[in-house]
Amino acid sequence: MALDIVLRGVSSIRLAAMLASMHGDGIAKMVHSAVHTESKIRGADTWGNVEPQAVDHEASVGAFSNASFELPSETLQAGDEVAAATFSQQGGEEKDSLGKADETEAEKDPFAASDRINKPPEELLIEGFKKDKDSGLSDMSKALAGLEITSLPPAAATEATQITVDGFEGRYGGVEFGTGGSTLKDDFEGHNSAWGGGLDASEFVGPKKVPKDLGLGGLEFINTSEPPPAAVAKGGDADKIVDMLVQKTQMKGPEMYIVEEIGAEFRESLLARVGLKGVVYLKTVPPKPSSDNTETEFSFKVDGTAGVKRFVVENSKISSLGNGLFHVRTPPSNEPMPIMKYSLLPRMTPLPIRVRLVKRLSGTLLSIMIQYASNPDLPVPLNDVTIVLKLPVDPTLLKVSPKAVWNRSERELKWHIDEIPLKGDPGRLRARLPLEIDDDDDGSDLEIVGYVKFSAIGKQSLSGICLGPASEGKTDFYEVDHRYASGVYICN
Repeated sequence: MALDIVLRGVSSIRLAAMLASMHGDGIAKMVHSAVHTESKIRGADTWGNVEPQAVDHEASVGAFSNASFELPSETLQAGDEVAAATFSQQGGEEKDSLGKADETEAEKDPFAASDRINKPPEELLIEGFKKDKDSGLSDMSKALAGLEITSLPPAAATEATQITVDGFEGRYGGVEFGTGGSTLKDDFEGHNSAWGGGLDASEFVGPKKVPKDLGLGGLEFINTSEPPPAAVAKGGDADKIVDMLVQKTQMKGPEMYIVEEIGAEFRESLLARVGLKGVVYLKTVPPKPSSDNTETEFSFKVDGTAGVKRFVVENSKISSLGNGLFHVRTPPSNEPMPIMKYSLLPRMTPLPIRVRLVKRLSGTLLSIMIQYASNPDLPVPLNDVTIVLKLPVDPTLLKVSPKAVWNRSERELKWHIDEIPLKGDPGRLRARLPLEIDDDDDGSDLEIVGYVKFSAIGKQSLSGICLGPASEGKTDFYEVDHRYASGVYICN
């Protein structure tokens, strides 16, 4: 065990294991149990278990060492014949190779005259091309024979397919071979039509450059007593602008208006759900710090509430008198304050615009169309309407009609419509793009959603609710322009 510690070394863990496995604390017991202790520490078998295996091993080695055998005479004779034949053949090849080496050394005398001196230059040039003696073809013919040339498609495959689906009329596919002699520039710029007119920077940024301030950006005028000459204007348009601002800020009395938000969801051409909520705002005369501010107090009535589902009022500012009459009493404020909220019944909610989303998958070509039409009962047409189409993938090729803005990070197409007429044919927005899908996939799991955003200001509210004085001929407040806008207005 001591020798094992010297040779292998000992760690704190191993020494602890050795001491723990020893029997007793006396030196005599440690000496007598050293053999068993070492076996336990190493994890090896005792000599009594290993001795039979060693004896069997020595017996096997002795038996194999004393074994002998002899080959038959016929086998030895055949082996001698094969060895003699092989030796004679190798000797002949060595002699032939030595003879040829001597001949080549004699021919390759660096000072000997060559026959190529007498040959004309044309023959020397032709000898550089190797010829195939069997076929008689040159190297150039053999190289061209190995090229693969793609054959042109048949005439039937180059013709376009006529599509007569409503909203997607036109000819799709086909191959056209132009003979007009177009240039590379024309062919490259022709791809801009896929985005409905290209990505011309002039369509988004004005041609005028933003003027830059000179000097220190206006800091040079701090120490002067007079403003810069450009800021001083006398007479004419300046007086008109001041008068308009003064008239705008001056209020004759309290003002009230309605702000409504409508949301709807269309599934193809069917209306799945709709909702409208409105808020009545009161704007009082701004408080004046120099005088005593009296509370704003008056009565008003609300008409056109047949389709209202629920009414909620601000109890701290307004109280109900019955029969649609309300009384408001509140201190003045600089900001408009909401005093009433309501929601309409779904069946009584008017729709400013109806939209329909249709998709068609023909092979790997996905065609999408959005149809939209305005409500003819609106008092004024909708202006500045935005329709956003969210695509399921980021397409490599995209064709839209009419012109749209493509947001690659959000995978959204955005159309801006200046005005939607109250009467007329429905408008159409189209987009086509290729998809990488399986042949058996019908595209039903593709998630395509369209969002509609609009807003309007007018004398009438969208729900038909109007505000009026409690008694005829008395003007306690002024009803200003009402507003309505779209909330979650989608089609899928």
